[in-house]
Amino acid sequence: MKELYMKQKMFSMSGKFAVKDSNENDVYRVEGSFMQVPKTYSILDIPGHEVAVITKKIFSFLPTFFVEVAGQELVTIQKQFTFLKARYTIQAADIEVSGNWWDMDFEVLQYGEVVGRVEKKWFEFGDSYRIQVVNEEMETLLVALVVAIDCVQADQSGAATVM
Repeated sequence: MKELYMKQKMFSMSGKFAVKDSNENDVYRVEGSFMQVPKTYSILDIPGHEVAVITKKIFSFLPTFFVEVAGQELVTIQKQFTFLKARYTIQAADIEVSGNWWDMDFEVLQYGEVVGRVEKKWFEFGDSYRIQVVNEEMETLLVALVVAIDCVQADQSGAATVM
C-alpha cells in the first residue's frame, strides 16, 4: 500500500503546494488559480503534465465542484439545500465515499472495494492529510478528491482564497 501526504501552506494566496510520498519526495504539485473565475485547482505530475482539474461551477444556485481526471469528469460535489449544518453530496460513477468525509476521515470505494483511505492529521500548522492508496490506478483520483473536498470546505468557511 502506497502512502501520500498533502500539507497545504497556510495563507498561500496562490494555493500552491506539493503532494509527497513517504520518503518526502514530491509526487504531484497542486496549483490554484488566483483571482480567476471560475476558481480552479490543477494537479500536475512531476514533469508538469496536468493530470486532474477541480473547478467550481460559477453560475449555480448551490455551490458545485467538478473533478476531472485525465480529461474525464469523474466526480461532482454539490451542496444540499439545508438550514442548519452544511451538507454536500458526492456523485460519481461507481465511486462511493464512506465515513466522515466532512472531517476528512473516510474510505473511497469503487464497485464496493476499498481503493483508498484519507485521514486528516490534526494539530499541525496548515491542513495535512494522509492518503493511503490501495489501488494505484486510483491514485490521481484520490489526490483530486482530497483537494476538491478541502476546496469545498474552504468555500464553505468563506476562505476560498486562503487555501
